[in-house]
Amino acid sequence: MLCKTGPMKISVVIPCYNERDTIAEIVSAVRTAPLSDIEIIVVDDGSTDGSRTILKRNVEPIADRVIYHGLNRGKGAALRSGFAAATGDIILVQDADLEYNPEEFPRLLEPILSGKADVVFGSRFAGGGPHRVVYFWHMIGNKLLTLLSNMCTNLNLTDMETCYKAFRASVVRNLDLRENRFGFEPEITAKVARARCRIYEVGISYDGRTYEEGKKITWRDGIRAFYAIIKYNFFVRDGSVVFSNENSLNESADAVGLGPRLKHS
Repeated sequence: MLCKTGPMKISVVIPCYNERDTIAEIVSAVRTAPLSDIEIIVVDDGSTDGSRTILKRNVEPIADRVIYHGLNRGKGAALRSGFAAATGDIILVQDADLEYNPEEFPRLLEPILSGKADVVFGSRFAGGGPHRVVYFWHMIGNKLLTLLSNMCTNLNLTDMETCYKAFRASVVRNLDLRENRFGFEPEITAKVARARCRIYEVGISYDGRTYEEGKKITWRDGIRAFYAIIKYNFFVRDGSVVFSNENSLNESADAVGLGPRLKHS
C-alpha cells in the first residue's frame, strides 16, 4: 500500500470487553488483511468472561501489543490506551466482534493513502456491501444522532456512530479525548470537524449481531451520545493538546498492564 510519500504503517486498535467467542478470530482476520505493514494493538477493558485467557493464549502471539485494563472503563478509555501505544502513520479502529470486515481496510484507507483525506468514516448506510437486517430502532436512533451531529458540525456524514474510523496519526495525537464509553464517537467527530480535517466517507458492509450474540450498546448509550454531541460542539471548545503516551490521570499504575510488544514480518 503506497501513498504519495511512500509506504505507510497502519496501526489497528481493537478495544475488547467480554468477547471471548470472537476476539481471536477478528485478530487473525486483521493479521491477514490485505495491507503490507500493519500493527495490531488489542486493549482488554477489564473482561470477566475468560477473554483474557484467550488473549494470552491465542492473541498475544500474533498481536504486536496487548494492553490490559484492571477495571472496565469503556470503549473510549480503551481507545485512548490503544492510541497512545500506536506507532503507525495511520490509526484505524476495529471492533472485537465480527460486525466489520478487515478485508475492507484498503477501501477505508484509500482516501488517506492517496493524500486526499485526514480522517475516513466507514458508513454502513452508504452502500458498499451486504448488510445483515437487524434492529429498526437502532437504525432510527443512529440516523437521528448523525443528523444532530451534522447540524452541529456542518458535516454531511451518513453514519457518525460507525466503528470504522481511520485517522492520520498526527490528527489523533493532537486531540484531547475525554469520553470513556460510546460518547467517543460524537466527541471525536466534533473535534475533527472543529480542527477542519479533510473528512471522507466510504461505504462498507455490515454484519450486525443481536443482543443474544453479544451486542452491548443500549438506549443509555444513545442518551450519552446525545449529551456528548451538545457538550463537545457547544460547551467544551478547548484547544487541542498533544496526546501523551502516559496513562490517563484516572488510571492507576496497576490499572493498565502491557502485554509483550511483538514484531511481525
